[in-house]
Amino acid sequence: MARFLLHRFYISILVAITVSVIAFSLLRLSGDLAAELAGEDATEDEIALIAHQYGLDRPLYVQYFDWAKNAVSGDLGRSLFTNEPVAEMIFERLGVTIKLAFYSITLGLILAIPLGVLASIKPNTWIDRMSLGLAVFGQAIPNFFFALLLILLFGVQLRWLPISGNDTFAHFIMPTMTLGIGVMPQFMRLTRTGMLDVLDSDFIRTARAKGLNPMRVLFKHALRNAILPIVSLMAVVLGFLLGGTVIIESIFALNGVGFLAFESIMRQDFPVVQSIVFILSLSYILLTLFSDLINAQLDPRIRLG
Repeated sequence: MARFLLHRFYISILVAITVSVIAFSLLRLSGDLAAELAGEDATEDEIALIAHQYGLDRPLYVQYFDWAKNAVSGDLGRSLFTNEPVAEMIFERLGVTIKLAFYSITLGLILAIPLGVLASIKPNTWIDRMSLGLAVFGQAIPNFFFALLLILLFGVQLRWLPISGNDTFAHFIMPTMTLGIGVMPQFMRLTRTGMLDVLDSDFIRTARAKGLNPMRVLFKHALRNAILPIVSLMAVVLGFLLGGTVIIESIFALNGVGFLAFESIMRQDFPVVQSIVFILSLSYILLTLFSDLINAQLDPRIRLG
């Protein structure tokens, strides 16, 4: 187990370094940052002054190592728009995005796993077709369009839920429904496929032949084995939710990291954009590592492979 942990940790470190280089390079390769900061009417001297002021006239590798050294110590620089520390700006809003991602993936799992199990034990029936139909609906409808439908129904017509803000739990209901329905199909189809494979395996037939309780066979033996891919998918989906909520946070005016990224892009606040990309990518790497460890704990064959 220790060897498995060290191997996965080593890979995660290499991926994190690669991501940091990409996050740093993308903005530098997108154009002349000094010219962007100076504005359209700036002279060559003004552009050169700004480049020197922000250290943009130094070699790229020097800029990267300075940024990486500061990032490791928690200093992500300052916003070009507000002059606030970037780390404080991000972590002030990170809680909202984490809440939304947690609520959404929880709703997705609550809907998906029972539907997937029912579809697997009743294949090719109306229950199976209904479950697959809901999965197709959740995957086909665009998130922003579904969000607008919810706003029109529950916010404008019925006036049951608040349309914008993040002050109370009620403010998160419609965004959670939007993202939860969006991630549900992946979990549902994976649960159904995994359960069908496991229920057709020899050890399940043996358990049934021994006269074990059908519910025990279904949940303790079948679902436990079928759920392994779902753990890995949870890390992928949670990482997607943390980094992909820009549109939904903007629609519902949730003051999270996604909305901050949108504002920073519009303001050309490069240090904030760069840091958000790096932090969200790093969180995705950590979630993937965590899912690998859980899978290794649930299935010893993984850590022995």
